[in-house]
Amino acid sequence: MSIDAPRDVWLPIPPDEIDGLPAGLDYLFWDGGEEGEQTYPGDPARCVFYVVPYMKRQQVKVGPLREMRNVQVVQTLTAGVDDITARLSDLPPGVRLCNARGVHEASTAELALALTLAALRGIPGFVRAQDRQEWGGGFHEALADKNVLIVGYGAIGAAVEDRLVPFEVARVARVARSQRTTARGPVHPFTELPALLPEADVVVLTTPLTDTTRGMVDGPFLARMKDGALLVNVARGPVVDTKALLTEVESGRLTAALDVTDPEPLPHGHPLWQAPGVLISPHVGGPTSAFLPRAKRLLVDQLGRHLNHEPLRHVILTTGTADV
Repeated sequence: MSIDAPRDVWLPIPPDEIDGLPAGLDYLFWDGGEEGEQTYPGDPARCVFYVVPYMKRQQVKVGPLREMRNVQVVQTLTAGVDDITARLSDLPPGVRLCNARGVHEASTAELALALTLAALRGIPGFVRAQDRQEWGGGFHEALADKNVLIVGYGAIGAAVEDRLVPFEVARVARVARSQRTTARGPVHPFTELPALLPEADVVVLTTPLTDTTRGMVDGPFLARMKDGALLVNVARGPVVDTKALLTEVESGRLTAALDVTDPEPLPHGHPLWQAPGVLISPHVGGPTSAFLPRAKRLLVDQLGRHLNHEPLRHVILTTGTADV
């Protein structure tokens, strides 16, 4: 690399807080700035490795892409990359887009289990009763002996199953884009969903948002779910047709626990807020104390690989190639 060659790395975590960053690159801190701010830490044209700011609006994340004429790697700190894939035309050819596989599995799987247990055991009702200082009992569902269907059996889906094991569920069924076999059992293709949905007491969505999965959980999908089943969404809001879901929960036939919604953020007055049998958390599957240590390890590893011309991990696509 010549002395004048671009070698800037934009990091959303201060470089002095990341141990082990490889020498030979110039590290600049940019976490997206304040709302409406357009100040960048350096010339975007000199950025070769762009780590996308975490928990920022899409407009902020993609803002500098068009000016990053020499960027070679775009690394997200999220499992989903849909914010970036929507703007691939802003990037030059040959850019590798990598996701944060390994960073969010633990946190997101924990939340999937927490939402499932809270919804089944009636925890939201207990919290409201506590606010009113009311003591009331009642019979609630257990996770034990339930059939669970995981839709989107990647790293997060597998982590959800890991955490289901101690809960004595009757059966776990797995669905992904392609059929395969794992140590825990078969993974069914999406084409088998119609046959699997009527057997599931709990359906957990962990699939990425793609053209195939957008709106996948529509009226016919929900209609195939058994009466009284619980839908848990820790994937992306647009995977679910909100209008179709409202029809089912307002009738009382299904319940839902949602960490993500469509639209998002869910606006004040939206009917989902007051829909019966719906538990909502504000897209908090990833941001926990587990995030930073895993994110830092990923960045050190990826930057070392980039500097040493070694294969990067978790490459989703390369711009300008047939896989886009």
